[in-house]
Amino acid sequence: MNYSQIKFSDRHSDVDLYQLQELFNISTFWAKGRSIEDLGIAVTNSDPVISLWDDTKLIGFARATSDGIYRATIWDVVIHPDYQRTGLGSKLVETVLSHPRMRWVERVYLMTTHQQGFYEKIGFKPNTTTTMVLNQSKQLDSLSAAELQFQE
Repeated sequence: MNYSQIKFSDRHSDVDLYQLQELFNISTFWAKGRSIEDLGIAVTNSDPVISLWDDTKLIGFARATSDGIYRATIWDVVIHPDYQRTGLGSKLVETVLSHPRMRWVERVYLMTTHQQGFYEKIGFKPNTTTTMVLNQSKQLDSLSAAELQFQE
């Protein structure tokens, strides 16, 4: 592998949504079938967004959401299977954590299904506090637009 062609980018505009969709479909079980439209919304509303490139091929991706000081969450960490076990996944997460938007955050969360050991090597620890989830899509389906009035 020619590492001289490996580059990280934190520019939203560099993310090729079609390559990102393909990367998720090839590399994950949890993000297969995401639509281009939904990926665009996720990328737009995340900061930082880090993409990892081998020349013009998207080989890695991660994004985060944060208030910039107290809490942040890392999402969608993915490395193309041909590039796994090379250290690029750790470098990708470290790049997210060192981004100016994340650098001073007190507590960083992430969700993972099977990769706890990978994240523990980077310094993450299992969360012993209660974590709760609300599947909001089911609740919003039962509310009509007329019921959701927001003050302007």
